[in-house]
Amino acid sequence: MPIYRLLEREAFDPELVATMGHVFEDVLRTLDLVDREDPLTKMIANKVIELAQTGVRSPARLKELTLEAFEGSPD
Repeated sequence: MPIYRLLEREAFDPELVATMGHVFEDVLRTLDLVDREDPLTKMIANKVIELAQTGVRSPARLKELTLEAFEGSPD
């Protein structure tokens, strides 16, 4: 599930959309997720969007917080 499908209903500037897309892909690589139909990928996309909605803009922080939500810590 590409994150961009979920972003169609949200209002984000193009730069933030690109950042969220990169973070989403990076998190999937970090978690070794390759199946785009895995329900976990949609949950990850939703978490990235949720964090961005709260004002998180730093790609490193978005990734860190997303990973923490799914594995407890980024390392």
